[in-house]
Amino acid sequence: MILLENGVLRLEYDPATDILQVRYPDLNSFLLSEIKHSLRIMADTIRNYDVRKLLLDASNTAIDVSEDENRQLTIELASLLANTRLLKVARVQPFDAKKELRAQENIEAARRAGLLPYEVGTFTNRMEAIHWLKN
Repeated sequence: MILLENGVLRLEYDPATDILQVRYPDLNSFLLSEIKHSLRIMADTIRNYDVRKLLLDASNTAIDVSEDENRQLTIELASLLANTRLLKVARVQPFDAKKELRAQENIEAARRAGLLPYEVGTFTNRMEAIHWLKN
């Protein structure tokens, strides 16, 4: 079931598995405020539907923001998700190794800030991520 679809995000929820699937948005400087707004809507949706499992697919995400903006966005998202009842977040990593290295550094910064009360798993494909979320 599609819970939200706008120019930035598409939230697809499966109540049978309690998994919300989201393609992580392309990060463009000129859309940053709209991206942040959409991520707040996503967190509100997770809270309202009491979603426990989230799949974030960043495999094809384009990144056209500075490293600082990217890190800040990751920390803001982690903070928003920390205020939900999520148990697990599965990430499908980008195909680009440099992007994944930056993503892991950002996740570690969020972990050090105490913003990850949920499990975070990183996977190379959606099927592995879904399997981990279901178990």
